[in-house]
Amino acid sequence: MSGIDNWIDNEVKSHDVVVFMKGTPAFPMCGFSGQVAQILEYLGVEYTGHNVLDNADLREGIKAYTNWPTIPQVYVKGEFVGGCDIVREMFQAGELQAHLREKGIAFQDRQTA
Repeated sequence: MSGIDNWIDNEVKSHDVVVFMKGTPAFPMCGFSGQVAQILEYLGVEYTGHNVLDNADLREGIKAYTNWPTIPQVYVKGEFVGGCDIVREMFQAGELQAHLREKGIAFQDRQTA
């Protein structure tokens, strides 16, 4: 593993929820990152956000790490969950909440109906 791969691996394994995104949780720099941040904020999930725009090695490294071409990327308990579309669909279906519950992640259990 390269240095960036080791760093990414350490981040996803040492934090419960990690989002590699364009921008920051407070200031997303693209609509897709913004949607993921909104969903996690709505659920009250504590997460660590990493701005891939600050580091070209990270931006390319995260894509290689998961073999997933797009940003944002969401990890829960070291497991890649998906990008914006997957996270949004899981949220709308209640599957994201079930996944968080299964993994022991605290969140506000709001009805999405």
